[in-house]
Parts: sequence; C-alpha cells; structure tokens
Amino acid sequence: MDPKFAALADSLHPSFIKLITCRPHSGRVRLPLNVPRCGVYLFSEGDDHLYVGRTDRLRDRHREHWSGKANDAPFAFKLARHATGNLVKGGPTRKALERDPVFAIAFAEARDRVSAMQFRWVEEADPNRQCLLEIYATVVLEARYNDFINH
Repeated sequence: MDPKFAALADSLHPSFIKLITCRPHSGRVRLPLNVPRCGVYLFSEGDDHLYVGRTDRLRDRHREHWSGKANDAPFAFKLARHATGNLVKGGPTRKALERDPVFAIAFAEARDRVSAMQFRWVEEADPNRQCLLEIYATVVLEARYNDFINH
C-alpha cells in the first residue's frame, strides 16, 4: 500500500472513536449552533448502527433526513423502500414512488423513525478524510443501510 494512503487510513481510528462516543442527539429538534459545519454522522437505534453519512452542512443535513422530501432524505427513503419491498434496481423511479400512496405513508413513517434515532457526529472538514471515515465507520459498525452502489 502506498505510504501516503496508509498514513491517512491509519489516522482515521481516533475520529471513529470520537464519532461513536459523541453524546447522541434525537428528536425533531435542530442541532445546537455550536455543532461543526463539516463532518461524518451516524444514525443508530440503541446499539444498532444503521446509517453513516458525510456532509459540509451538518445542522441542515440532520434536519433534512427527517423533514425533507425524497431527494433530501435518502436514509428515510431507503427505509421506506425496504418497508415496501421496492429494492430492485431498475424498479419504480423515485418520482413514481413519491406518487404511490402506500410508499408515501411508508416514507412518512420512516422520517418519523429517523427523527427518533440517536444522531452522532464528528467534525471532519477534509473531503478525503470524510469519504474514508464514512467507509471505515460503515464497515466497522456494519451499518446495513449504507451501500456504495453506483446509481
């Protein structure tokens, strides 16, 4: 492995520890103003770590996951896909699912579920470290709703 990449990969664990030991936030309440702008975040239900993401708009991104429309709330959208069995690649489009009343109910329920989850974060401004930390946390925590499939 290239030494530059190895050094970067080796430096991720302390940030991972900060992420999983962050005091969690939950509920339909905005994050405090002192939350960093850029970072990696984690949605969990108890010890079940479900979804890891990264952003340069942490406070807004948190809110979007439980209040946004389908394009802004990808985790809730994914939960609704699972709940309704819409998992086949090449199946109904996002727009078609948004028009489906059964899916709309599942999406609303998923947004409610996401709003109740524990939300943790760690500051990370560097985009390369964000990307690698997202993958690192996903693999280590076995976050089952993350995938890195091209769309």
